[in-house]
Amino acid sequence: MVLKKPVIVVNFKTYPEVSGNAAVELARLCEQISVETNASIVVAPPSFDLAMVARAVRTPVFAQHLDSAPSGATTGHVTVENARASGAQGTLVNHSERRLKIAEIHEIIDRCRSTGLATIVCTNNLAVSKACAAMGPDFVAIEPPELIGGDVSVTTANPSIVSDTVLAIKAIDGQVGVLCGAGVKNGGDVSKALELGTDGVLLASGVTKAKDKRAVLLDLVSGLMS
Repeated sequence: MVLKKPVIVVNFKTYPEVSGNAAVELARLCEQISVETNASIVVAPPSFDLAMVARAVRTPVFAQHLDSAPSGATTGHVTVENARASGAQGTLVNHSERRLKIAEIHEIIDRCRSTGLATIVCTNNLAVSKACAAMGPDFVAIEPPELIGGDVSVTTANPSIVSDTVLAIKAIDGQVGVLCGAGVKNGGDVSKALELGTDGVLLASGVTKAKDKRAVLLDLVSGLMS
């Protein structure tokens, strides 16, 4: 699939506040705001909730992780084919909390491409970003691990890693989008990410742990419009 840019990707992780029926509620809220504002929003619910969420919304639903194992006699694995059959339209790959080997990343990207799933490959430094960009994913999301879940966005703490990554990736493959993650909390962070050349943001706790999720999402979307 082709995602509309710029995009906000909301990773639910496995927070209990947004699991089960609550995952559907948050996905519906994201869909509602997307319709109201014409913003591009992607949701990545917990694996057990993916099919339920995909049935409930038209907003693009992504898996949080897929294994490189094939479908069939691979008990316990989360496969590309299973995700597609469950309604996923894409997947996160190599998130900081679920790191993969380079060969596994390449295998997943290739199989997702042949299956019609979009890929967002998370990276933690410039060298890994360049290596992954050469594999032709849909997006690379730069996330310095020391800033994930914190209160300071990478766009503030280390803006050069964002701009340098954008330049390096575009030099390798101009079709690969770039997202910014780690510490993104508000519309100002989104706006700054776009100024640095990205195609959007990837975040989790800024939305999932918010008391007023609607207000936070609207603030984030305002950064796309500024």
